[in-house]
Amino acid sequence: MNIAVRKNTGEDTGRKVKLNNEIFGITPNDHAIYLDVKQYLANQRQGTHKAKERSDIVGSTRKIKRQKGSGTARAGSIKSPLFRGGGRAFGPRPRDYSFKLNKKSKVLARKSALSYKAKEKNISVLEDFQFEAPKTKAFVIMLSDLSLADKKTLLVLPENITNIYLSSRNLKKASVTTADRINTYDVVNADELVFFESSIKKVEELLISKT
Repeated sequence: MNIAVRKNTGEDTGRKVKLNNEIFGITPNDHAIYLDVKQYLANQRQGTHKAKERSDIVGSTRKIKRQKGSGTARAGSIKSPLFRGGGRAFGPRPRDYSFKLNKKSKVLARKSALSYKAKEKNISVLEDFQFEAPKTKAFVIMLSDLSLADKKTLLVLPENITNIYLSSRNLKKASVTTADRINTYDVVNADELVFFESSIKKVEELLISKT
């Protein structure tokens, strides 16, 4: 699959980039995508939730009334979940939500996500450029010139370029990552993938070497 290379002003450079079919042209595996996205979101969870159960409540341990003869249900502690101010029954406890996923499954998931974007023709390639200074306005103008102002975009750089990253940081629908940090969730979540011309080769080298 060939994609035209454009400048950041939207002009066509006259060059084309060929996408590797081993990465951008495979039959997508939906289950691999599901597992990788699930792991990514699980890893974002802190798992610090905690509710006080009856053993965590500070209070008297005295039996509050006699066992029989009151005509009501027996009660052994004021800290029972049945009473106001008592502990919570089966409340959340701190836990680790992360789980293991094989490397080959993660690579397959990324290839599948990229293949979906290629089939949907939601991939753009830009000639490498640089901002002289970090300016959000310059990034917004670039998106407007590329007709991507109203879409969720993921710009993939060959390496960390500070001025471009800082220019996009304040935009809700724009994200910037590097070729070595691209993940399935970001690809699936974006409406349009925008690659630097040099980042295409890096993504292909990384994913092919891990196969």
